[in-house]
Amino acid sequence: MKVVVAHAAKDLRIETREVPELGAGQVLVKMAAGGICGSDLHYYNHGGFGTVRLKEPMILGHEVSGHVEAVGDGVAKPQIGTLVAVSPSRPCGACEYCAEGLQNHCMNMRFYGSAMPFPHIQGAFREYVVADAAQCADAGNLTSGEAAMAEPLSVVLHAAKQAGDLMGKRVLVTGCGPIGLLAVLVARAAGAVHIVATDITEFTLSTARAIGADEALNTAEHPQALEPYSAGKGFFDVLFECTGVAQALAGAIPALRPGATIAQLGLGGDMTLPVQAMTAKELQFKGSFRFHSEFFTAVEMMRSGRIDVTPLITHRFTVDEAEAAFAMAGDRTQAIKVNLTF
Repeated sequence: MKVVVAHAAKDLRIETREVPELGAGQVLVKMAAGGICGSDLHYYNHGGFGTVRLKEPMILGHEVSGHVEAVGDGVAKPQIGTLVAVSPSRPCGACEYCAEGLQNHCMNMRFYGSAMPFPHIQGAFREYVVADAAQCADAGNLTSGEAAMAEPLSVVLHAAKQAGDLMGKRVLVTGCGPIGLLAVLVARAAGAVHIVATDITEFTLSTARAIGADEALNTAEHPQALEPYSAGKGFFDVLFECTGVAQALAGAIPALRPGATIAQLGLGGDMTLPVQAMTAKELQFKGSFRFHSEFFTAVEMMRSGRIDVTPLITHRFTVDEAEAAFAMAGDRTQAIKVNLTF
């Protein structure tokens, strides 16, 4: 089978591997679609991010869907032929954090396409994946591209849980990449009454407007665009910070009301925080890392029509065109979510 392997920065190769063997409680999934994530781009462009670096060749990819081709002993569902979204989150279930229900902090997490541990956890950009049946969510009535969006949507649902009740709240989203745009969709579905999104690219901002942002502000062309929201100690109840850029967070602080909640999703390396300003406003800073149970909720929200991710899927490339797909995925002037098709 073909696999997409990162060897180092700008060293992406299509290689072949044996189709893995199927065990009890597992399913063999023939991949249909895989979304290129920001972390995949970091591995491709820079060989990693922050202190996480490639130390050996690694198959990329963790936003995937496909059709069940075979099932192992003891598997009743999903059945052969079913389109499934495959969760990349594989906690051990035995460590102290799993026991506390904090599976996203598992001490022995096996998350597809992650260079955090060594040996690295190989990813899912491959023609066939053997997965535990429990990882697979029935994605019937979705397209394979939509089903592959379950993972990034899960990330945002976990962040929304961290942020608390959004009903009637005024929400600011900094960064209109796939995660930021999903935050707009989630905030709207959760009952936010006013949503403002910021970015530095008009293409992504126009998408934010199209999917439900009340306003979308270009902070490259207008650095003071949030200034009107700073009057009276601020306007927004919740900030979804999706850039991982210190300036974006610092620039948003004046626009937040006292007691507002910051849900930090963006991971771009260490950030210097304006702690004094955050303290004076009694802001709540909540990190948000990965997800677990939210994965199946994400699939059901898409299947029910509560969340429509189709406007975010802008490009599709075959696995043989992986290099071109990664180049496109890094171009925010024309791409949001780029899918590999298998």
